[in-house]
Amino acid sequence: MNLPPKLLWVALAAVLTFAACTKSTDNTVSNSNGGNRSPSLPTHTLKIDTLKDNDHMLMGNPSNAIAKTDSANNFLMRKTYYALSYNQAKGEPNWVSWHLYAPDLGPIDRLNNFRIDSSLPTGYFRVDSVAYSGSGFDRGHNCPSADRTSTTDANSATFLMSNMIPQAPNNNEQTWANMENYLRTLVNAGNELYIIMGTYGVGGTGSKGYAATIDGGHVSVPAHIWKVAVVIPNGNGDLKRVDTTIRVIAADVPNNNSVNSNWKLYRTSVKSIQDSTGYNLLSNVDPAVQKVLEARIDNQ
Repeated sequence: MNLPPKLLWVALAAVLTFAACTKSTDNTVSNSNGGNRSPSLPTHTLKIDTLKDNDHMLMGNPSNAIAKTDSANNFLMRKTYYALSYNQAKGEPNWVSWHLYAPDLGPIDRLNNFRIDSSLPTGYFRVDSVAYSGSGFDRGHNCPSADRTSTTDANSATFLMSNMIPQAPNNNEQTWANMENYLRTLVNAGNELYIIMGTYGVGGTGSKGYAATIDGGHVSVPAHIWKVAVVIPNGNGDLKRVDTTIRVIAADVPNNNSVNSNWKLYRTSVKSIQDSTGYNLLSNVDPAVQKVLEARIDNQ
C-alpha cells in the first residue's frame, strides 16, 4: 500500500529512534533524584528553520517561555505529546500547545490516571491528583485525553496535573467537550490541527460557588479559558501552507457553571485573546498572514 509521505514517516518513526523528531522524544533528562526535568534551552525562542511538521510548537512560543528553573512562572516543557508553559505560582500551565492529526486518534480508552508531574524541577510545587477534590471544579484537561488515543503512553501523558486547570464542571463537560469533539470531526474529515489552549484572569464559579484559588491557595482558578485551532488540510510543509485562506477557530469562554453548552457562541478573534493575555499566539506565521488571520472571527 502506498502511503502519503507524512504517514510513511510516522510508520518509520515507530521503528526508528530519531532524536530530532518531536513525536519520538520527550526532551527531558534525568535529575539526581530519579525524576526528570526539561533541559535548559540556549535561547528564548526556537528557530523556525529547525522546526519540523507536526512539532507541537510549530505556530510559535506564545509567551516566549524558556526551560530554565528561574523562569518558574513561564517554564517551557516540551513533552512528547504536547508542549506547555508552566506557571509555578498558579500551579497550572499558562498555555498548552499540540498538533493533532489522524494517527493521534486510535482505540485506547481513557485511563483516568491523574498524577503529579515528577518532571517539574526540584523546588517547584507539584500539584497532587487530589488537589481539586471537594473544590467544585473539574480537573480540566488542556490537551484532551481523547486527542491522544493512539497508545497507552499517549493517553497517560494527558493525565499529568501540569496539563490541568480548575474548570467549572458545565464548562468542562459540556461547552468545552463539545468544542473538542467538533475539532476531532475536522481531523476525521481530512485535516490536521495546531491547537493552543490557555487561561487568563483570576476567579471562576464552579458547582460550589466562586473561588479564586483551591488547594490551600496553591492552584489559581482562572476567569477565562481560551483555545485557538489552526486548521489545514493534510499535507506537508505545514508552516508554509498557513496562508490567509485557511480556517482559524478561536473561542474564549468564561469559567463558570452557567455557560451555554454551545461553544460557538463564544467564538472570538485571535487578536482579542492576544489582547487579553499579552501572548503572540501565531508568532511563527508570516506577519502579513498573521494580521489577516488574527483579526478574523470564524463563522462556519
